[in-house]
Amino acid sequence: MRRFVIGSARNLIESSRQKYQFERSILSSPYRFLSSSPAADSPSSSSSSSSSTMAHPVSLNTINPKVIECEYAVRGEIVTLAQKLQEEIQTKPDAHPFEEQCHADIILPFVNDGFCKGLLQLQYYKETSYVGILYCNIGNPQSLGQQPITFFREVLALCDHPAILDKSETQGLFSADSIERAWQILDQIPGRATGAYSHSQGIKGLRDTIAAGIEARDGFPADPNDIFLTDGASPAVHMMMQLLIRSEKDGILCPIPQYPLYSASIALHGGTLVPYYLDEATGWGLEVSELKKQLETSRSKGITVRALVVINPGNPTGQVLAEENQKAIVEFCKQEGLVLLADEVYQENVYVPEKKFHSFKKVSRSMGYGEKDIAVVSFQSVSKGYYGECGKRGGYMEVTGFGADVREQIYKVASVNLCSNISGQILASLVMSPPKVGDESYESYSAERDGILSSLARRAKTLEDAFNKLEGVTCNKAEGAMYLFPRIDLPEKAIKAAEAAKKAPDAYYCQRLLAATGIVFVPGSGFRQVPGTWHFRCTILPQEEKIPAIVTRLTDFHKSFMDEFRG
Repeated sequence: MRRFVIGSARNLIESSRQKYQFERSILSSPYRFLSSSPAADSPSSSSSSSSSTMAHPVSLNTINPKVIECEYAVRGEIVTLAQKLQEEIQTKPDAHPFEEQCHADIILPFVNDGFCKGLLQLQYYKETSYVGILYCNIGNPQSLGQQPITFFREVLALCDHPAILDKSETQGLFSADSIERAWQILDQIPGRATGAYSHSQGIKGLRDTIAAGIEARDGFPADPNDIFLTDGASPAVHMMMQLLIRSEKDGILCPIPQYPLYSASIALHGGTLVPYYLDEATGWGLEVSELKKQLETSRSKGITVRALVVINPGNPTGQVLAEENQKAIVEFCKQEGLVLLADEVYQENVYVPEKKFHSFKKVSRSMGYGEKDIAVVSFQSVSKGYYGECGKRGGYMEVTGFGADVREQIYKVASVNLCSNISGQILASLVMSPPKVGDESYESYSAERDGILSSLARRAKTLEDAFNKLEGVTCNKAEGAMYLFPRIDLPEKAIKAAEAAKKAPDAYYCQRLLAATGIVFVPGSGFRQVPGTWHFRCTILPQEEKIPAIVTRLTDFHKSFMDEFRG
């Protein structure tokens, strides 16, 4: 047994040595994971390619330059490195263990205080250490352990395999209201076939359900013909950019920091991103005066601004807009003739009692503005909220304020894709029409929903407090959504080291963090930010019991990093 403990201690020391070597190599050779075969750069392959007289028909010089211009930071270089590390860990678990950094604390008590205490501490360490990559880069709840809502999954299962609805055993396995809902949905699908194409806007009965849900939420009528069901919110955003952008002379006002979907889709469709800066000093406030300033500046450059993007609750910034602020934004869009593109996918994720979600359509209708006064397009998704069904790819956009002739063109574009997937359509209808008081599933549904949302609120607060305790880091309150976006003031030596590594300073920090801890953050430079400031985005999605370990590893790394570059 004594040999076993000594051997385990030696293994810990060897792991620490390997980890140190890895941290150095990941920075000195940032692309070493990006080549799947080392032979690609060998002299033999080089001579082989040079002997060919015909150029390859597809190269970076011949593909669409808009694709090269497009960037999507939440799945960018650091995430690629993390995925390669995860593959290495799966084949060789001891390669990059990412334990908490306390090797000496575990080994020395064994040497100084005797066998039993050392053995117990070593076992405790082995049980609580985390092995693997912790993805805090993207809002993907179920990949980090969040469980799906039981009622939603029961209905999906029954719709996909309706043969079991007539079996007696089903009554004991599924709730009565999930069985009833499945029958209702199947009766709305031609042939009860969830594997068949649907109407290009989505199944009519499901759009009826969603419209009723919007009306119940807002207190104003909703038309199912305004609903376009999509594979998540992202295709809906692309569809609107495709509709609005005619050339690089067309601009879209976007918040900075912004979710990279917007910069990427604007680039792909050949438009111009017109930035407006959120005010970090006022909790990422959205000032109409800033909108006016950027609008006038872009118009003076010959840019025709077509639309304003507002993300509420905010991504990556986590703020929730006050209703009076929203009214000022609606008035601005009406006066300037802009389409209001309202990204409202985090509408269920509000964590502070003094703030509530209000849809922009509700706000505009409460101001007395109707279809002929303002064009509002709102986006919703089944990927966020408390449901987190990212892989099911469900969502919709509600399109209001467009003429019938333009609506026909939107429908034509939707028809090119035939239809969105049926499981996602069903989920979108369930999200907007969950169990109600008196339904058999209501209590369990409510408990699951409230448990997820209250836990997210606690996680947000814990991480916010932890960030604000770090030297040189400030973090605004997380009012909603699934992210924190702390600002980090880096030492001059660290900025120079980043420049030497040809990295943005916050990307350099995040890469070092990944190498040392296995934690994946997205650098703020991927979301754009006020020049000269540096941030990173962290999700609040790791399960609650793992948050303390994340805080510990981040705190230890940050202290070491700042000490390394101090002075």
